[in-house]
Amino acid sequence: MADGLTARQTSLLKTIIDEYIQTADAVGSENLDKKYNLGVSPATIRNEMVALTKAGYLKQNHTSAGRVPTPQAMKFYIDQLMEEKQMSLVDEVKAKEEVWDSRNKIDDLMDEATHALANRTKSLAVAALKGKKDKFWQAGQSYIFNNPEFAQVAACQNLFSIFEEFDKLDRLFFGLESTSPLDVLFGEELGWPELMTTGIVSTHFTVHGKPGALGVIGPARADYSTVIPILRYFGNLIEEVANG
Repeated sequence: MADGLTARQTSLLKTIIDEYIQTADAVGSENLDKKYNLGVSPATIRNEMVALTKAGYLKQNHTSAGRVPTPQAMKFYIDQLMEEKQMSLVDEVKAKEEVWDSRNKIDDLMDEATHALANRTKSLAVAALKGKKDKFWQAGQSYIFNNPEFAQVAACQNLFSIFEEFDKLDRLFFGLESTSPLDVLFGEELGWPELMTTGIVSTHFTVHGKPGALGVIGPARADYSTVIPILRYFGNLIEEVANG
């Protein structure tokens, strides 16, 4: 459990995050009481939500609205509360078949892998390879429009504008210090207006000695239990196929 959280608060936080991922709406105590059998009174739920807010796990966007998880809460959820939904062996074999014919052409391999990743995660996928001149691939832009967070044209324009700023993409995938094979970042933490409502999951690999990265960009409340294992698999797949 997170430092200072009781078992009840941890359980409630998981329920709030599950609900938020599903609905994209701020979560209120009354709705939680009606929808889930939490075994406590609405007043207790309210009090615990206040405590979780003070502890930095929830935030309130509007005075009368419900609450949404903070990046701190999402990371705790991903690290300790979430169960990953692993790819089936059949799906892994199919993914490998999709990229196999491109194994000797790095450009084609990165392009195929990015499209396959976007289609499987139903998200915007990005790949990058460092060299004398960094190269980037992207696929799945249309999936962004399926999320209420990006219903406004301005929000989409903000997000897509990052693809015109290669220095920012370079910083996003190669410039942030990490010791982990897989990183989860939130635009809110980065403080970049273009990515304010997004969550970014990325993994790193090496192709012929050059550092590479593969990432999925979606709403902050993305279905990480599905996205993370798929992304991890594709990162390993590119390295395996490209390096023979």
